[in-house]
Amino acid sequence: MIINRKNGVRLAAVGAAAAATMGFFSVGAANADTFVPLPGGSITQTLADGTVVHVNLTDESANISPSLGATPLHRNVWVSGKASVNLEGAGAKGAKIEPGYVLACQVDFGAKGGATGGTKGALSDLISGDTLPVDAGTSGGITLGPGQAKTVKVLDLEAPDAYGAETHGGSNTVKGTSGSVTWADSSLGVSGCAGYAQARSYVKVGVSTDNVSSIVTLWGEPFSIG
Repeated sequence: MIINRKNGVRLAAVGAAAAATMGFFSVGAANADTFVPLPGGSITQTLADGTVVHVNLTDESANISPSLGATPLHRNVWVSGKASVNLEGAGAKGAKIEPGYVLACQVDFGAKGGATGGTKGALSDLISGDTLPVDAGTSGGITLGPGQAKTVKVLDLEAPDAYGAETHGGSNTVKGTSGSVTWADSSLGVSGCAGYAQARSYVKVGVSTDNVSSIVTLWGEPFSIG
């Protein structure tokens, strides 16, 4: 009986140690990066003068990592992808590609209904046609409150203006009928959001011919960032 009791104590200790070990693994898993493969997408539009615009988003992914802020109000994600455009038609001379992301706090990108209490709404409530939400600039950290959505451009291209002053743009100029932009591990940070946060990529392509100027926007798949 004494031997059995000792064995029981020993086994209980082993069980406690195993439980503690699993607990440590759980903490590690909660703080580990989460890789999210995304499907990308494509869109084709024919402009008024017959120019055909093909826009593609490929190799898209997000890597959600614990924020340095280490609080529920902070989110951090590293995004990658490739945006490309192909033009068909006699008037096709080039385009401008602007890749970016819409970051939102307590906004359901997938909802079909209208806004509810100012904190939840469909993407169509935020975007009318190809008009994007408020621009927050290029990749980096932004502050969002409930029901807010802001765009973050992936590119930050410097160029002098007509007077030699420094300007910044988020679009890459494509000469000819095809071109692409690739980004890898661009950092997006959100702070101030106490509710759930989402992100969604976009590719905005501006096309100008002798007869028409138009913008074609491709939307990626929404994904949660916590």
